[in-house]
Parts: sequence; C-alpha cells; structure tokens
Amino acid sequence: MKLAGIAKRFRIDKSDKFRLSAHSPAGPPGLSIEKDIAEGLLDEAAKRLAELQAKLYAQNRWSVLIVLQGMDAAGKDGIIKHVMSDINPQGCDVHSFKAPSPEELDHDFLWRAGNRLPPRGRIGIFNRSYYEEVLVVRVHPEFLQRQKLPKSVASKHIWTQRFEDIRAFEQHAARSGTLVLKFFLNVSREEQRKRLLDRLEEPAKRWKFSMDDIAERALWLKYMAAYEHMIRATSTSKTPWFVVPADRKWLARLVVAAVVVDGMERLGLQFPKMQGNARKKMAKVRKALEAEKH
Repeated sequence: MKLAGIAKRFRIDKSDKFRLSAHSPAGPPGLSIEKDIAEGLLDEAAKRLAELQAKLYAQNRWSVLIVLQGMDAAGKDGIIKHVMSDINPQGCDVHSFKAPSPEELDHDFLWRAGNRLPPRGRIGIFNRSYYEEVLVVRVHPEFLQRQKLPKSVASKHIWTQRFEDIRAFEQHAARSGTLVLKFFLNVSREEQRKRLLDRLEEPAKRWKFSMDDIAERALWLKYMAAYEHMIRATSTSKTPWFVVPADRKWLARLVVAAVVVDGMERLGLQFPKMQGNARKKMAKVRKALEAEKH
C-alpha cells in the first residue's frame, strides 16, 4: 500500500456534506492492513520525512504547519513522538495551546497562533490550536466572556465569523508558503474511557490524568457537534482536514505520517544547487583542502 493512497483516503473534500458519523474511529471498512505491516510503513515514512525535512530546511522556501485536534487521550502526544521520531529537532517546533494568558486574552483569538507560525524551512506542530476557540469556547460559552469582547461583536454570529477568520488566516499562511495540514484524531468514547483508565492504573501515566478530562467527557455530544461543524466550515481545497481513525494508535500514526510525507513530496523540495561563481569558488576550496593532505 502506497503512502499517497493512504493519505487520500482520509482527506475531507466535500466539507458541506461532511458527517462525523460516517467516519469510524476504528477505520474505514475495507481497509485491509495488518499492524505489523502498518508499523513497517510508519518506519519507512519516518525515514522519508527526515529526508524531506533536510531539504525543507536547506531550501528555506517553504514551511509546514501540522495541526492536531482531538479529545483528551486521542493520541496527539504519541503522534508527535512516533511520526517525528527520525527528524532533526533543530528544524521542528512544537507548541501546546493551553488556556489563554491575560496577555493573550487582550488580543484577537488568532494572535497567539500567528506568533507561532513556523518560519521558512521549519516544521511547526500545534498540539491543539486556534481551533480551540470554536470548540472549547463554543461548548463553554462562559469562556467567551473572559475575552472582553464588545457586545456587538460577541453576537450569535460569532462562530460563523470565526470560521471565516480561520479560513482567511490559513489561506494567508498557504499563500505565504506554508503547507497547512490539519488532523482531527477521531477517537470513540469507549476507547477514550479505556485510555483514561490506563492513566489511572499505570504510575507512568498518572501524571497525565486530570479531573477536567472527566468533566469534558460528560459533554461528549456537544463536542462532537462542534467538531463536525468546524470541519464542515473550514475544510478547503488548500487547507483540508484529515479525519484520522484514532482507536488504533498504530493506524492513526501511519495515516498522519502518510499525509505529511505526501504533502511535503508535492512541494518539490530540493537541496540548493551551487552554480556560476559559487561553484568555481567551491572548486578552489576543494583544491586547497586536498593540497593540505600530508
């Protein structure tokens, strides 16, 4: 199975028709791939990603933004660890978006994300992102009040307006040379329950557990409705969403790796070529270095 074929299978194109219920957290029917084969493909993708990152960094023309969204215990940290296992840390930045600080609340909702967009030549990963503003804030309207917006702005149209702003923000990033790749890690409520129990039972995972996870879990249906609306409103031809079946971690990691590799392959990345005077100077330097041999 080719990585490009895997990537295409989970892309959301007809966003106005999108229904989250049509996408199984366990994976689409007919996807015949065994765990050991998937893990082999993931290793292959990780190595290829390292090669592409080296070219991205050297060429210094494009940048890559990876957005990871999902419910608690959907596997975001594991995706980052396993998919990015072979890349050079110097060329990658990871940002986890927590509750906004007082300074961030004094700016527009995209301000903190705009400040963290990856510069040319680098990969940026948003572990949660500006999409929290149409997810958590939508499920918890009281959070909107903390943003001190004028009453005329905080109207019933605010979510539609924020979707418009996000589309424009991502379009601007894409037009400026940023490849935007967005992933919704689609985990089932039952699988989340098992993973939360694992956090309680395993000492090495207990630090990840928060009572907030349980409170948010009680709002599952509201979150699913918010995610569905979000994907429907912000998946475009240039910045599509990829709905990743997250109940099987090994499958989720492979899907994300396949999409990132496929997207970067399409950029036509190359190492800079030395030409003209630069090439002549290099030839002189080579001769001088060779002449130093004892």
